[in-house]
Amino acid sequence: MGRAHDGVSVFDFEGRSVPCIVIGESKYAEMVSKAAGKSLAINTDLNILYDCMGHVFVDVTLGFSRGGMVEKFLIDAQKNIGFFEMLAETAMLAMSSDSGTGSVFMIQLPRPEKARDALDLIRNAMTESNGAVTGI
Repeated sequence: MGRAHDGVSVFDFEGRSVPCIVIGESKYAEMVSKAAGKSLAINTDLNILYDCMGHVFVDVTLGFSRGGMVEKFLIDAQKNIGFFEMLAETAMLAMSSDSGTGSVFMIQLPRPEKARDALDLIRNAMTESNGAVTGI
């Protein structure tokens, strides 16, 4: 799918593998400037999209409680299953800039069970042959 976000990785953070979404430098700077030093919540929605041919994508939506920011990323779950396994394990998500500065914005999922439930749905969708759309 041409809309899928390619900037997805897993990196080592203090001895733990953490899933990371890499975004453009200007978008990263905007996110950090609106969030830095502020108390905020980030609602994380994981909408699993799959068809009867085994294609599985996850629409990751991050809604920031301050600053009015909503970021959406469509991730190919088949190519990035490790990303979702680490998300379910750590309940943490990192955001970083593609500029290579090494700066990372960490998000702790408010409801870790959502990531575990999403991983189960992703795994089931990869093996099932009936199409559906669901959200966590």
